[in-house]
Amino acid sequence: MNSITKKRLTLFLVFAFGISWITGLVIYLTGGLTNSPIVIESGSISLAYILLASVYMWGPAIANILTRFITKEGRSDLYLKLNLRKDWRHVLAAWVGTPILVLLGTALFFALFPDYYDADFSVLRSQLALSGGDANTTAINSLIVMQIGYAILISPILNFISTFGEEFGWRGYLLPKLLPLGKRKAIILQGVIWGVWHWPIILMGYNYGFDYPGNPILGPIAMVWFTILVGIFFAWLSLKTESVWPANIAHGALNGIASLGVLFLIQSPPTLLGPYPTGVIGSIPFLIVGVLIMLFGFPKEKPAPVISAN
Repeated sequence: MNSITKKRLTLFLVFAFGISWITGLVIYLTGGLTNSPIVIESGSISLAYILLASVYMWGPAIANILTRFITKEGRSDLYLKLNLRKDWRHVLAAWVGTPILVLLGTALFFALFPDYYDADFSVLRSQLALSGGDANTTAINSLIVMQIGYAILISPILNFISTFGEEFGWRGYLLPKLLPLGKRKAIILQGVIWGVWHWPIILMGYNYGFDYPGNPILGPIAMVWFTILVGIFFAWLSLKTESVWPANIAHGALNGIASLGVLFLIQSPPTLLGPYPTGVIGSIPFLIVGVLIMLFGFPKEKPAPVISAN
C-alpha cells in the first residue's frame, strides 16, 4: 500500500468515524436511544431515530465523497456500475440468499433453545386481538408468510437508500483501498472496522439492549464478530461485481428480515446468541458461507515477483 493510498484511507476513516461518532455523542447527550425526545408526534419519531438514519448511518458515504473531493481522487472507481446481464446471479444471491441465511440462523436458535419458541404464537395472538384483528391459526400463519414474503421481496427496495450510506463507504471506498493487503486480509479488516464503527450505538443498547451477560463489553465484541461474517459476504458480492449495489441489496434484505424472529418468541431472548443474525448462533449460517468464500471464493493470490538487483 503506497503512501497516497494510506493518506486517503486515513482521511476517509477520520471522516467516517468523526461524523458518525460525533452524531452518536449528540444522541447520547440528548437521552440516548431509549430516552430520546420525540420530534414528530404523529409518528412518534425520536431525535435519535432521525440522527441515526440521516447522519450516523450516512457517515461512511459522506466520508467517501469528502475524501475524494479533498484529495482530488476523482470518480473512476466509485463502484456504482452494475452489469445485470453478467452479475444477475450475485444480485439473486444478495436478494434471496441473505434472507435464507437469516431464517436458517433463526431456526437454528430455536432448535437449540426451544424454551424461547412460542408454538402457539400467544404474544402475536394477543397483539392481534388487542388491535381487533383476526387471531385464529389460519390468520396467524398467513400473517407470518406475508411477513416473510414482504421481508424478502420488498425490504431490499424500501431499505435501498438507508443502507447505501454504509455500503458506499465501506464496500465502495474502504474495501478497494485495503486490497493491496490481499483480498482476504482486506475483507477481514473492513469487517472489523465496520463493527467498531457501530460501538457508540451498541453501548447505547442498539441490537443487544443492556440486559445481557458481560454488558457492556460483550455486546461490542459480538457486533464485530457479526460484521466480520456478514462483511465477508457483502465484500464478496462487491468484489465479484465491482459494484456496491449487490451488497446494498443484501444489506437491505438483512435489515428487513433481521427482526423476524420476534414473531416466534415467548420471552425475551439472550440477544448475544439470537434469534437475530447479530447473535452468535443466529450468525452461524453467515459463518459457514464466510468460511466457504474465504477458502474457495477467490483464486489463490500469487506472491509478488522478486526483482533481481542485477
